[in-house]
Parts: sequence; C-alpha cells; structure tokens
Amino acid sequence: MTELPGVVVTGVSGRMGQMLVREILASDRLKLAGALERSGHDWVGRDLGECMGGAALGVLVSDDPLEAFARAQAVIDFTAPAATVAFAELAAQARAVHVIGTTGLSADDLAKIHTAGRHAVIVRAGNMSLGVNLLTKVTRQVAAALDEDWDIEIVEAHHNKKVDAPSGTALMLGEAAAEGRGVELDAVSDRGRDGITGARKRGDIGFHAIRGGDVVGEHEVIFASAGERIVIKHIASDRALFARGALKAALWGQGKAPGEYDMLDVLGLN
Repeated sequence: MTELPGVVVTGVSGRMGQMLVREILASDRLKLAGALERSGHDWVGRDLGECMGGAALGVLVSDDPLEAFARAQAVIDFTAPAATVAFAELAAQARAVHVIGTTGLSADDLAKIHTAGRHAVIVRAGNMSLGVNLLTKVTRQVAAALDEDWDIEIVEAHHNKKVDAPSGTALMLGEAAAEGRGVELDAVSDRGRDGITGARKRGDIGFHAIRGGDVVGEHEVIFASAGERIVIKHIASDRALFARGALKAALWGQGKAPGEYDMLDVLGLN
C-alpha cells in the first residue's frame, strides 16, 4: 500500500491547529507526521493527544520545525506572519508542500514567500473554503462586467479575538474586484471611513470590518449603482470547513511543480 502523505501542523495548540489535527486523524488520505509549537510553550515535549484532552497519540509536540518538516510531505500553517515566513523557507528546504492560511502578511512577507516558492509548492489563500473561493471568482467576473458607475463595498465580520483587519478574505475579494476592473487594489482601497470624509471617490473599493462574539466569518460584496444593488454574501458557521480545505490543498500539492498556487488552482477554477 502507498504510504500516506505526512502532514505537520504548526501552531498546534490554537483553535485552527487542533481542528486541523482532528481532521487529519479522521482522514484516510493523510497522516499526522508532526505537531509544532513555539519554544517555551507548555505543550512542547508532551504527547499531543493528551495536551488536547484525549488519549495519547504517540506524537510529541516539538519546537524544532526543521526536524519536523524533514519527515513530512506537507506543512499546514495558520499562524502569524513572522512564523509563516520562517516556515516557508524551511518547508522549501524540505521540499514539503506548504499550505498557508495565515493572514496579515505584508508585501515584504509575500516577497519572501515568493522566493521560497521557487523551490517547493506553496498554496496560499486568505480563505480555504470552497464557497469563498467561488465568491472570489464571481466577484472578479461581476467587477469586470460593471463600470465605475457601480461602487464596490466589502463588509466582513469575525469573532472578537481576530487581530487583523480587513480580513485576509476581504482583501482577497478586494483583489479580485480590482483585477476585474483592471486596477491595482492599493490605488483604490478605502478603509473604514470616520468623520467628515467628503463624498465617496468614484472607482474606490471600500472595506469595513465588524468584530464581535464568536462569529466564524461573514463576507459580503456590494455592487451599488443608482437605483439598484447586487449583493453577494458568504457565511461560514463551522471552522472545520477551513481545515478541510487546507487538507484538500495539501493533497493537491503532492507532485506539483514548485511555485505559488491558491485555492482556485486547487479547485480547478483558474
């Protein structure tokens, strides 16, 4: 029987980390090859299953990414920008598929990830959900079909622990709208208005972030013109859908040529 691809989960103590572990353990196409946490974390050196409140899994939580990645065919990473950039270089050295769900990445971070993508497969997306990626494709198509008489506004809502805004998904949608219009998002982005701002600038793409409670994720793209609006919306009610999308990406990346890909590639929508 062919050996199942082994996956290392980074930031394993977090909500997404534990969700990823549960999905991998339930999978018949992947196996858990390692679990990472930052140095000094109280899970390091302990059995992952026991740390998660269950039976022992025989997998010790490590703080050594180089050693963990050397034994894996994929790394799934929903951590923080600085950690993700470091992981990208190490995953490339190990020739492991690096699935990145981290948001809040700067232009410099993205440049470093791009460099790592010359040597290994990287699948990076602001959102791993099938529905959101379909929304992204539709947003690009609608933006391409409508001129600047149609204002574009993107509204997103997340739980009160989320640290970045706009969300990675909102920015992904904004990029899609800008691509549809044939413009650079940085040139037309308008973030969270406050005070006497004056009239809305023609052609801008607006962003608005809501934070509260335990909202998993809601994204709405509004195309508004005189007398009519088109509203496209996606609501996520279960965080497991992001984990399942990440596992799909890890499998898809096996055997692919080095480079940067996104979930539209994984889903065959590009």
